[in-house]
Amino acid sequence: MSSQRCVDALRMCAAVCLMTAAAVAGAGASQTLDRIRAEGVIHLGYRAGAAPFSFRERDGRIRGYSAELCSRVATAIQKQLGLPALKVEWTPLDAADRLDAVAKGKVDIECGTTTATLSRYERVDFSLPIFVDGGSILTRTEAKLTRLADFADKRVAVIPKTTTEAALRRELAALDAKTELVAVNDFAAGLALLIAGKVDGCAGDRIVLVSARAGSADPAKLALLDADFSFEPYALVVRRDDPDFRLAVNRALVGIYRSGDIDEIYFRWLGALGRPGPLLHSMFYLNTLPE
Repeated sequence: MSSQRCVDALRMCAAVCLMTAAAVAGAGASQTLDRIRAEGVIHLGYRAGAAPFSFRERDGRIRGYSAELCSRVATAIQKQLGLPALKVEWTPLDAADRLDAVAKGKVDIECGTTTATLSRYERVDFSLPIFVDGGSILTRTEAKLTRLADFADKRVAVIPKTTTEAALRRELAALDAKTELVAVNDFAAGLALLIAGKVDGCAGDRIVLVSARAGSADPAKLALLDADFSFEPYALVVRRDDPDFRLAVNRALVGIYRSGDIDEIYFRWLGALGRPGPLLHSMFYLNTLPE
């Protein structure tokens, strides 16, 4: 090989090395954290009809169990970035658009009642679990429907394209129950249909159903199935391509679990519904990761 060819080869090798180094450096940077640092703003999404996990107060404040966790995550990120102030902008989302809102960068974190699933991991990423629940059905007490099999030839309201709907269809098919599923935009619409007698049940996550029954005009007129038909591990939703931002979110959550602040948050929003069960206690303990 001539000396000129050797020089050209070395130059090409150096260029490739520089490009590789730049790519590695770019991959290690967090687009989300960099933008938050530059703009001084973090964008959080919430499920408007998901009380007591996330909801909008009459005064405009966004509150709830998941919303408070996200607010505390935002405070931890502000401290991590050394920002003197961090503005929090909340965006209302629903079951249909919540994942797209995160994937497309409309919000940095979705704070609601979203279940982490393998299929959803194809589009977005998730934090450590923040809650564990199960799917159930709220019905009228007078109907005496206590098992899923009792809903054969009945009508059940459910939000489409949710893990609740998928699990409900699967379990009804296993029972060969010819149940009509009535699509509703949110849980409030399903509950209204149930109270009006237009459906026989309203499906959702048990903690949401328990909360709705407790807040109804006459809780004694509403009943829940004895057993859940699904397993629902809730998590905060973040972008799929930003591991450093996910790490910042998880580090903040671990800090909340480790300090014991999670107990105060739980009892503030969910305490009226009963003490956390052994499964939830175990979830908090198992996710207190060492630094």
